[in-house]
Amino acid sequence: MKRFRAVAGAALMTLSALGTANAAFVIGGENGWQLSTDGIVDVFDTYMSASAKPSGTRSVSFLNGGPGQYQANEVTVGLLPSVIAFNVKAPIVNGVESSVRVGIYPSIQNSSSGNGQNRFNTSPNIDFREFFYTAKGQYGELLAGRALNLYQGKSILNDMTLLTAGVVPAPGTTTTLGHIGYGYLYTNFSAQLRYTTPDFSGLKVSFELGEPYNVSAQTAKTPMPRFETEISYATTLGKDNNLQAWMSALYQGATRDDAATFRPGGYERSVGGDAGVTLGIGGIQLHASSYVGEGLGMISAQDGTLAAISATNSNAVDGSGCNRTQFGFLAQATYQLNPEWKLGVNYGQNRQIETAYDKSQRSSYTAYGVPMFKQEAVDAMVVYNLNKFIQFVAEFAYAQNTWADSATQHSNSLALGTMYYW
Repeated sequence: MKRFRAVAGAALMTLSALGTANAAFVIGGENGWQLSTDGIVDVFDTYMSASAKPSGTRSVSFLNGGPGQYQANEVTVGLLPSVIAFNVKAPIVNGVESSVRVGIYPSIQNSSSGNGQNRFNTSPNIDFREFFYTAKGQYGELLAGRALNLYQGKSILNDMTLLTAGVVPAPGTTTTLGHIGYGYLYTNFSAQLRYTTPDFSGLKVSFELGEPYNVSAQTAKTPMPRFETEISYATTLGKDNNLQAWMSALYQGATRDDAATFRPGGYERSVGGDAGVTLGIGGIQLHASSYVGEGLGMISAQDGTLAAISATNSNAVDGSGCNRTQFGFLAQATYQLNPEWKLGVNYGQNRQIETAYDKSQRSSYTAYGVPMFKQEAVDAMVVYNLNKFIQFVAEFAYAQNTWADSATQHSNSLALGTMYYW
């Protein structure tokens, strides 16, 4: 079993575009039908200490939204929820290989209740993030259903904290953050139709029509789908070396509410591009990725009202309904010392630029609210593989948020965890 494909195919950020993950075991049926399963059990003990959020009306912080220092220890999933997935593969007919994947992603912890977990709420979050079929043949592959989006998908798949905890947030999320918001935007899962070309000596091109998202809280009409595309290339360079590179893009248009205070009935849009490269040289793996766009937000691509300052002032757009520009990057190095031990370190940040309207409101920040300027984090980890099924992780992360008025907030987090793959 190839661990990366099994994990990425069965976990939070899957390689759904590449087809069904390698399964632990396969059950054969009549006439060539096959049923297989793969999955992961993911458990981390995390400790996080965060300084107080600076006073005043501000863009939301996932580190700590309260006036005092925050500290908590939790036993939870990491960036990756636990998962059990089922794959149904049909016999090849007329040269077409088709299959269905259903991925069920539960968290293990009880629901959050303030500073700590609510021990009486024993119903953890269960998320059907994957429910799609693929049909692959001579002319490429069709994917239809709910799956990981293309835009910035490979950036998160290549983040080493995909398999660990990364930045630990205050209660309110069902997973840790990894480097979401601290090096890339969360691409999310959505209903989609996707076509991928055949493999041309390692080169592939994918096109996606996805369900539209709200660009802002004032979005009233989304008459067109969200368009995403990706160009990727992968190759081996000798026996122990490999290269992967990609570029992706997103575009969506929408119409503002006719009753909006600013730009009523106006056109708004989200647009973005990203690129990345991963190079493996023996046991060393180097990764770098970056993105830029506007109307995107600071945590999840197309924030809408997520992390909003007010009903009209979100991270994606300013208080006058104009897009803010966002950009960020992630740099990473890992070293596989031997089959058992692996070391890794990475650093990333997300930024956004104040608009002219933002700057005009600086004298009234109390009323208008202070937008986020930069979110950055560094992470270091040690991984021990007991065998090809069981993994142990020790990790430290430091994160800092900086608002447009230079006020800051920081956090330190530790994570000790284990993962079981099948």
